[in-house]
Amino acid sequence: MSADNEKTGVFDASKLSQAKCPDCGGTGELRIDSENINENFEVEKQTVITPCTRCGGTGFVTAG
Repeated sequence: MSADNEKTGVFDASKLSQAKCPDCGGTGELRIDSENINENFEVEKQTVITPCTRCGGTGFVTAG
């Protein structure tokens, strides 16, 4: 039935009461800001976005 839920946009309301992941704040992704200096001595800023390793990208942690 989960495939039907994805197509219709139905979600499990019980998931709303789960604890949000403290590492990613419930977004499911980590943002790492980076600054590098290129060969022209200019500062290049970059944001790396990666799935949160603590919650596996879900944004929620299991109780316990």
